[in-house]
Amino acid sequence: MTTRFLMERSDRLRMTFEGAQAKAALNGLLTNEVTALVEGGGQYAAALTAKGRVHALCRVMDRGSDCLVDTEAAAAEGFVGMIKKYVNPRLARYAVITESTGCLGVRGDGAAAAIAAWGGGEAEAIEGLTPLGGCWVTPGEQRTWVVRARDTATPGFDCIGDRATIDALREGLLAAGWPMATASQQLAERIAAGVPAWGVEMNDETIAQEACLDTLGAISFAKGCYTGQEVVARIHFRGHVNRLLRWVDSATALPVGAVLLNAEGAEVGEVRSSVVRANGEAIGIAMVRREIAPGTSLSVRDGASVTATVREITPG
Repeated sequence: MTTRFLMERSDRLRMTFEGAQAKAALNGLLTNEVTALVEGGGQYAAALTAKGRVHALCRVMDRGSDCLVDTEAAAAEGFVGMIKKYVNPRLARYAVITESTGCLGVRGDGAAAAIAAWGGGEAEAIEGLTPLGGCWVTPGEQRTWVVRARDTATPGFDCIGDRATIDALREGLLAAGWPMATASQQLAERIAAGVPAWGVEMNDETIAQEACLDTLGAISFAKGCYTGQEVVARIHFRGHVNRLLRWVDSATALPVGAVLLNAEGAEVGEVRSSVVRANGEAIGIAMVRREIAPGTSLSVRDGASVTATVREITPG
């Protein structure tokens, strides 16, 4: 069965950073080793508060001429505020380009070939991109950045370019029979990929390791100082967090906010997101006490006989 669909992602915050000190400036704020990126490379990195809580989970992409950073719309205000507070624009020029650009997700069978046919690139080169790695395609006068995405269970790419170019790509693929994903489908794809969303599974009260951002590969424990590093390093080297995001499987969709109970009836977790997938499986993400082992079956308060089975999140 052929699986392919489009995702509208233009609401995501997009910022460019240019200049000799651009990577160094980002490196001093974000949890990953931005200075290690080479042209065409990309990584997840988090912006944290001084207390190690999550401001935003970002994608950082080295496009050669600049670094492109994007994050969810819900985290935009906090992230932009942090940049304005700490980054000297004379050393690292930055600009918010959200309004002038668009982002379209192309997922599933034939995604690389469809993008290549539209943008004049090579399907093999696009298909060969590493996770969060990217390349330029040029469908006309305007170049478009194509990045291999990691935040959906179905593999594919995000195309980022000026609004008119992305609009043309969307219209062309819709005409060619590519369906637009529903909000429920997009939620199911993200949950199944194990990537937390800001304002849903995590917020500015969530410690980076509670959100499993280390498992996601968004944290370097070997780099120099960045905002929130002391808390993150202390937890990693000398302690642990008391709760973690976990997948929860159930027979029916779990109510968001539902309290999870262990066999003794004690509160051990809270459902943060939940959805029923196209195949009928119900899956969600919950914040659960660390002592709850994967495979444990939990009950739902006021949920009659509803149970949820805990699984460790292992992002692709």
